[in-house]
Amino acid sequence: MLKTENVKAYYFFDEAGDPQILGRKGVNLIESGKASKVFMVGYLETKNPKEIRNALIQLQQEILADEYLSMIPSVTDSTAKMFHACMDCAEVREKVYKLLKTLDFSFYCVVARKNPNLFRKKFDLKEDRLYKYLVAKLLENRLHEYSEIDCYFSTMGNVVRQDTMQEAINTAITTFKNKWKKENESNIRIIIQKNSEEPLLWAADYVLWTIQRAYEKGQFGHYNYLKDKIKLVQDIFDFDKYPKTYYSPKNPLEVKKIDPV
Repeated sequence: MLKTENVKAYYFFDEAGDPQILGRKGVNLIESGKASKVFMVGYLETKNPKEIRNALIQLQQEILADEYLSMIPSVTDSTAKMFHACMDCAEVREKVYKLLKTLDFSFYCVVARKNPNLFRKKFDLKEDRLYKYLVAKLLENRLHEYSEIDCYFSTMGNVVRQDTMQEAINTAITTFKNKWKKENESNIRIIIQKNSEEPLLWAADYVLWTIQRAYEKGQFGHYNYLKDKIKLVQDIFDFDKYPKTYYSPKNPLEVKKIDPV
């Protein structure tokens, strides 16, 4: 267990995929191709948010001022508001990835394979219960590392709220205490933020998209490009491979490790 570092850190949370499994009249949305196969929550950790924020805003301004790129509809429609991996054109995406590789941050993620029976039994198919569980799982060993932590959560309908995220953090703190017999004395703040208003959430979106593409599409190029930044991918419901379900730069994601989804 790491000792608490007397410094302030910043965690920026986002999600990828969707939590839905069943649609109208009980239609399985995954089988019909209308929902993702996995749902994941991750956070970008940094001690220098201002440096990352300024770098992303500067890149955005350079792109908008570029005569060639400004002709691309997605640049004026989407990129002008924020970077969004699934909306940005390939030319913009390349620039964002190259910038991210140079920035000072780490990324942590939990992946939930969407098993209908498990989700019904464990979460009663309720999105807020799933999201709280994933956040608590993600943080149960990471809230003691710094004396002060600001947790920025990207808005998600009625699921991500001040009270639900506080419940998730309280669960993580209790789990840590029961495991290590140690009180968490860190000062933790929760901030709910719109993606468009916080550039570090743009960066979190990009990294999550990177991991999602590996799981959903079997495309590992972008993951391999950023894998030194991605300190943990925990595939929590891959029971066939448990306990070998923790992926890191030393044990990176590969097709043979995560198939089939």
